[in-house]
Amino acid sequence: MASVHLTERQSETEDYKVAAASSDGIVVNQHFGRADTFYIYEAAGAGGYRFLETRTVTPVCDGGNHDEEKLRSNIEQFKDCRYLIASRIGGSAANRLEQFGVMPMELPGIMEESLDKVAIYEKLQHLF
Repeated sequence: MASVHLTERQSETEDYKVAAASSDGIVVNQHFGRADTFYIYEAAGAGGYRFLETRTVTPVCDGGNHDEEKLRSNIEQFKDCRYLIASRIGGSAANRLEQFGVMPMELPGIMEESLDKVAIYEKLQHLF
């Protein structure tokens, strides 16, 4: 009987960017529509993150009302990012992010832990 050798499949994923809504760069603690500062990280396919820059935008949420033009303009600031993480993201904004090819995720907490969750999600996308 022939033997079968199972080998571990190495998934080579490209580097990607993650935008994180944070007031201090330590925790993901901002609602997408109320945030004015986003921390941009580059995630390597092999693991780990590298801080790239901060980006500032004009918050679009004004007491429950949203300026559609500001929303579009803000989202365009992140079209080079694969993921955008925040403590909260409204359904309308999440849909618009997806239309621009950005995956919205609600991952409040310590920045490093939230980024690790994105990495796990990304690895799962390439598992099969």
